[in-house]
Amino acid sequence: MFKRTLVAAILTAGAVLALSGVFEPLDARFRDFQFSMLRSLSPQPAARDVVIVGVDEETIRRLPEPVTLWHRHLGRFFSAMAAVQPAAVGVDIVLPDRSFEAVLPGSDKLLMMGLLQARRAYPVVLALTVDPAGKPRPVYPPYLALAGSGYALFPLDRDGHVRRYDEQLPGAAQPLPLLAGQMARAMKIEPGKGYIDFWRGTPFDYVPFHQVLQWSEEGNEKALAQAFRGQPVLVGMVLRYEDRLRVPVPMAAREEPEAVDAPGVMLHAQALRNMLGAGFIQAVPAPVTMTMIATAGLLWFVAGGAVFVAALFVAFALGLIAASTWLVTQGHFLPVAAILLTALIALGGRHARDTWEHLRERRRLRASFAGYVSPGVMQEILAGRIQPELGGTKQFVCVMFSDIRNYTTRSEAMTPEQVIRFLNRYFEEVVGRIHERGGSVTSFIGDGIMAVFGSPNSLASPCDQAFESAREMLQYVARLNAQLTAEGEVPLEIGIGLHAGEAVVGHVGSASRHDYTAIGDVINVAARIEGLSKEAGFRLICSRVVTERLSAGVTLVALGPMAIKGHTPVEVYGFDKV
Repeated sequence: MFKRTLVAAILTAGAVLALSGVFEPLDARFRDFQFSMLRSLSPQPAARDVVIVGVDEETIRRLPEPVTLWHRHLGRFFSAMAAVQPAAVGVDIVLPDRSFEAVLPGSDKLLMMGLLQARRAYPVVLALTVDPAGKPRPVYPPYLALAGSGYALFPLDRDGHVRRYDEQLPGAAQPLPLLAGQMARAMKIEPGKGYIDFWRGTPFDYVPFHQVLQWSEEGNEKALAQAFRGQPVLVGMVLRYEDRLRVPVPMAAREEPEAVDAPGVMLHAQALRNMLGAGFIQAVPAPVTMTMIATAGLLWFVAGGAVFVAALFVAFALGLIAASTWLVTQGHFLPVAAILLTALIALGGRHARDTWEHLRERRRLRASFAGYVSPGVMQEILAGRIQPELGGTKQFVCVMFSDIRNYTTRSEAMTPEQVIRFLNRYFEEVVGRIHERGGSVTSFIGDGIMAVFGSPNSLASPCDQAFESAREMLQYVARLNAQLTAEGEVPLEIGIGLHAGEAVVGHVGSASRHDYTAIGDVINVAARIEGLSKEAGFRLICSRVVTERLSAGVTLVALGPMAIKGHTPVEVYGFDKV
């Protein structure tokens, strides 16, 4: 129930984020990246291109009047176009709001004559704009009476980039006819709306405005026809610091590839390219996005290690990006940010939950069983290196057996509670000495201890560690005896036996009850050697195998071969004489 609720919460969060638009800037940036990548790897020509007539620096230099007074030049331009009949002409230069006859007599007539000629030969669309308050700026009515008009505006994204074409502009009470859309309508095409496709079409070049006027003056109708006949034409500024808009990809062929803005006339041209071709890119239907979010949320049910989870997320992300990029080439855009975040939450959340559960289980196991096995064994269990199956592996180990002398006689005078307290007092210290040296206590046999050095934790010199542990145990007993004497108790004597060799270490017992221990001749011999400590008169007895592996500086007494029950004699050495 909890898992289903959590998955439902993840899916709901992903859906809400997708529908809220909070990731729209990220998706827009990703779409920019897709356009750049597609233009670089798989450039596509426009189905029908748009010719730009650009007012550049050279044109400004050759035509001395202010642009506001270019009536005769624009009139000549319209007349030149009438001779070659373009499909439509859009003028991205806002004409004056009043007559300038008083300043330049005859200028209005020249412009109106050009517009009249154009009206008879091809559609003309004049640009409109708005003032800083958002109110339409007027254009001298006689000009508008001779031509169509459309606003030279675009909706801007939050970062100031132009990425969309939509005649329903923010803040406008009703749709506004835009320049490129009016040109398309004049060509009998409904403009539509959507994301501008910056993939199709090469960067724009332009024919300088003054070049068109020169061809007209020279009567070079062939050059005019070759450049404009039957083509949609847009006239506008291509100056470096005037009428610029921020764009997702470089658009001007004559500018540096890193340019982050472009002349406004080129944005209108790209939008018109889309209208004359496959149309604008449309967002996939919401149910498709919701289905992808649901798919991403179901990744919660995939469990695995950190590397697997990371690899799966990368694979999912790459597949999603590839699918989204392919959809762009088909005229659709799949927003990926909310989907990827949902996948990340699902996979990361499941992995975090599993990790937390694993750590909690380890803590539970450690708290429950730390007192039942030695730290080394517990560490290997938690690390997963000790498997629960019965059986074991052969390893070289040093085995310690330790026993309290005359324990039976001593315990006869104690109550059961006193016996437990006494043994716990003793074991608390000696077991600590064994663990500190890397040994593992495999069993308590009444007052005796069996410990293994070298398994499951590997030791560089198990014999050295076992011997040092035994010596520290003897030192502790000496201190304990001083306390016992002060308490009026009988001093304690222990015997320790060490032997080393190959043993099979692992789980021994039945499937329902087993111990982690060591089996082999080395165990039996170590137990018998401990039994020799009393009759040999030494508290610590080591076999020759152990002695040969001890570091230099240890002095032991050679006791020669000694018979042990059920085994051939074993050569032993004594330490710490009684």
